Amino acid sequence: MQELRTFATGRVAAYLASAFLLTLLGSTEVRAADFDSERMAPQSEWTVIVSPYVWAASLKGDASLAGFDTDVDVPFSDTLDHLDLALMGNIELTNGQWGVYFDGQHVRTSQDEELLSHVIGLDIKMTTLAFGAFYQVYEQELGGKTIFGKPRTLSLEPTLGLRWTKLEADVSVAGFNTSKSADWADPFVGLRANSDLGERWNLVAEADVGGFDLGSKLSVNVQTYLGYRTEMFGQPTIVRAGYRLLYQDYESDDFTGTNRFRWDVNQHGPVIGFSMLF
Repeated sequence: MQELRTFATGRVAAYLASAFLLTLLGSTEVRAADFDSERMAPQSEWTVIVSPYVWAASLKGDASLAGFDTDVDVPFSDTLDHLDLALMGNIELTNGQWGVYFDGQHVRTSQDEELLSHVIGLDIKMTTLAFGAFYQVYEQELGGKTIFGKPRTLSLEPTLGLRWTKLEADVSVAGFNTSKSADWADPFVGLRANSDLGERWNLVAEADVGGFDLGSKLSVNVQTYLGYRTEMFGQPTIVRAGYRLLYQDYESDDFTGTNRFRWDVNQHGPVIGFSMLF
């Protein structure tokens, strides 16, 4: 595979570096909505919780590639204009005391730009997979019950896990094609909190920190959701809306061998989705 710098000289190099980073960073990440568990069954029974969601993330920060530095300021509307595919979802298995979850996202964007009489095509793919576990260390009953028949409670759950991120870019111009990618895995630790505000409403908050120079230098994830209990297709369901911020600072050698690839970016925006219990 030939080096990108073979044709990326002058203005073309600057364009490709900026376009690679801005488009790549415009991909909605990943793991955006780790919905907290709703405990319907006794602790000896297991519940499966399926949670599709959408995170409308905007990007802000700094990035570097092939010796070029760029300010990243990408609103979600720009990502949406070039979006080809977005798949996001979370599956959780819990017995009310402890549990595990798997979260995955795959986002693909593409765009064509004309520069110096050449059409430059950029196809960007971002995949994020996360696996984690949690344990309920504190629970206090608040009085009354939810519409699902369980007591209203306030609970706290420490969590730990691993989040893997892969970024891929395919660039084509004047019959020349090349592909570049970067990937890393971040261990993380955090805390989840759930409070039943009423028989239908509940509030969920989560924060975790990771990286520790084992993957990225630092990653920070903060999210909160307001949920409404209802029923969909005969199954108990919580419809959720909230907000999330994810900060990642990752750095490694880039494809040139002499420069650094850096992603020092925070993603932030509203999240909507639902959690269906089985």
